[in-house]
Amino acid sequence: MDASTAGPPHWDPYNQKYFANPYPVFKRLREEAPIYHNEEYDFWAVSRYDDIQRVLGDYETFSSARGDILEFVKANMPIPPGVFIMTDPPIHTAYRTALTKVFTPKKMNALEPQIRAFCAKALDPLVEGGEFDFVQHLGKEMPMRVIGMLLGVPDQDLKAVQRDGVEKLESERGKPLDLSEHDFVAEGFGDYIDWRYKNPSDDLMTELINVDFKDETGTIRKFSRDEILTICSIIAGAGNDTTNRLIGWTGKTLAEHPDQRRQIYENRALIPQAIEEILRFEPPGPSVARYVAKDTEFYGVKVPAGAAMCALSASGNRDETKFENADTFNINRERKPHLGFGFGFHACLGNALARIESRVALDEILNRFPEWECDLDNAQLASTSVMRGWETLPAYTPKAKARRANA
Repeated sequence: MDASTAGPPHWDPYNQKYFANPYPVFKRLREEAPIYHNEEYDFWAVSRYDDIQRVLGDYETFSSARGDILEFVKANMPIPPGVFIMTDPPIHTAYRTALTKVFTPKKMNALEPQIRAFCAKALDPLVEGGEFDFVQHLGKEMPMRVIGMLLGVPDQDLKAVQRDGVEKLESERGKPLDLSEHDFVAEGFGDYIDWRYKNPSDDLMTELINVDFKDETGTIRKFSRDEILTICSIIAGAGNDTTNRLIGWTGKTLAEHPDQRRQIYENRALIPQAIEEILRFEPPGPSVARYVAKDTEFYGVKVPAGAAMCALSASGNRDETKFENADTFNINRERKPHLGFGFGFHACLGNALARIESRVALDEILNRFPEWECDLDNAQLASTSVMRGWETLPAYTPKAKARRANA
């Protein structure tokens, strides 16, 4: 008997004993406490698929105006203009409509050759040695450069922007995020925005400067400089971390299911559905938070206005009433909508880009490494309550393994 099976159901997003494998706890929550209250941190949580959709789809009851991360919801921080992920309609609708004009599938798809070229450049030097790290060599590098391609920021300045975004969401192990000095803005983008006002180019930053949109008051206008700066910061932060973690989970999950990896290697048309199954099976974001704007009820239990609510999307992705044999990884399962990118009008704006990046990354990895094992003894899980994934995930091919054994 362990922490996941002993005593009443208990989930703590900061407790590392749940971090490596939260799914046994999630299963107990779905079965025994589908509306759960954590007294220590004073938040509520729903764990069943349909309840998660209810929370994420009803902004009048479950508001995004304080953010989608538990610590932000509870802190009730002032939100600067442009943080569209921390707004409800009609403000969110106005921003989202404007951003969909510039964040188009066509623009995302046009990046594929550059993404593929970067993956090849990163992986080719590692082929002979047969040892590589899914995160250090690819996950931390490729998504960051894709954001640079989108926004028109050169490679030499991307690391500082990435570090700024990552540090904002890092937490000490076992503790909530410290928001005492949190800033939503990556100031490093400011100089580039000023440059783009005078020197427009074919990039997302220029389009953000020029796009006209109707704001929540009905006024047709352009984004202010501060709004653009904040939007660029959000795109960079979200675009880096989510895809980074997804690439790590792709490496680990397929290492543990070599027969399915072989199927994908032999038939690359399976890659898109494999990525969807990985998003269901090991989503980078385990939960989404909301502010409870008015009294509500689940299963006869009252949740009061003013409370913080967590929608455990990773649990919903393992809900047996929605996904048959939900704890089994199966790239050939019947496709049903998962919650890996959220749900409803707040679903991840960059999901198309994340899918392209992860699809290309897997294809290029398989081109060079048809088989691999993960060195979990030397891998490290990231210490953050916001995203669940790998900080390092070293791997090696059978030939490299044999060489190690004979060394």
